Amino acid sequence: MFRRNFLTTLAATCAGVSSLNSSPVRSSETRVLKMVTSWPKNFPGLGTSASRLARLITDVSGGRLRIEVFGAGEFVDAFEVFDAVSTGVADMYHSAEYYWQKKSPAFPFFTAVPFGLTASELNAWIYQGGGQELWDELSGQFNLKSLLCCNTGVQMGGWFNKEVTSLKSYRGLRYRMPGLGGEVLRRLGAVVVNLPGGKIVPALRSGAIDASEWVGPWNDFALGLHKAAKFYYYPGFHEPGTAISLGINKTLWESFSNEEKHMIKAATAAENSYSIAEFNFGNAIHLQALVKDHGVQLRKFDDSIMREIANISDKVLAEISRHDPMTKRVYESFLKHRESTVLWSDISVREFLNARGLNQKYGTAA
Repeated sequence: MFRRNFLTTLAATCAGVSSLNSSPVRSSETRVLKMVTSWPKNFPGLGTSASRLARLITDVSGGRLRIEVFGAGEFVDAFEVFDAVSTGVADMYHSAEYYWQKKSPAFPFFTAVPFGLTASELNAWIYQGGGQELWDELSGQFNLKSLLCCNTGVQMGGWFNKEVTSLKSYRGLRYRMPGLGGEVLRRLGAVVVNLPGGKIVPALRSGAIDASEWVGPWNDFALGLHKAAKFYYYPGFHEPGTAISLGINKTLWESFSNEEKHMIKAATAAENSYSIAEFNFGNAIHLQALVKDHGVQLRKFDDSIMREIANISDKVLAEISRHDPMTKRVYESFLKHRESTVLWSDISVREFLNARGLNQKYGTAA
């Protein structure tokens, strides 16, 4: 109850402030809108975030905008939500933009790219650094309006049936990984496949794939990945702060009043903030459970592996930037923000974590 009241109050307050100069609501009639998602309905974290956002939009609009949520496969399949919303078959989607890489190689930048931005750094680019304007231009080409609405934080490197001892370990490895991270691993000789969450565990158990990443300890535990593989690697170089998006049919978006648009923006911003706290909390608890209670073997990728993957990642990003003018502009804006934020992140977050690590037993003096 506290969580729902907190988000509702926050979004309603933001909406009220933002809409001081907006036009009046056009109609008091209830509009029932379909939200399709790429996750099992109410799946912990991703699925529950979609449901919570739907309730929040319904609440702050006073019931004028009532959102019905459909899990993956209930209305359309997990990877069909883009086309469904773009064409108006559905009204909005809750998904990850890197799934639309074949539509445009610029889309992954608005979810996560290898060695890219953390959640807070990505928020800064989208909200303050011109990212939203570029995103609007890109999505608009497909009759969409996209907004940040969730973030999983830094992800794990993945689950493996065998240990990763060198770069040779990737040769012929059948690996489930979406986005540009998958392209990087192809350069190392991996056979990369993209599967929706609900199909990963069966594929691992059957031997159809040898390894897979999903999200992090909380969602991975809920999916049951620890029952299909035992070696759990970090860091997740490919997804340092993975954004989830609310994609809205642009024609529908333009039919909303200014007040309704402000409400939706405020609701997505509130859920985006809340979700990262939820993921950090859930990941901390479930990582301990996976290691202590389920015998999961935690492993760190060797630095030599990470250095080579970083070099390949840089080349991959540079190559896709030459695909078309839109992708180049997104890449250049993203890269400029990344370069400017690295120094601050290094002397603030990184150095604080290093300093905190000097005394892991902090709190025992009482």
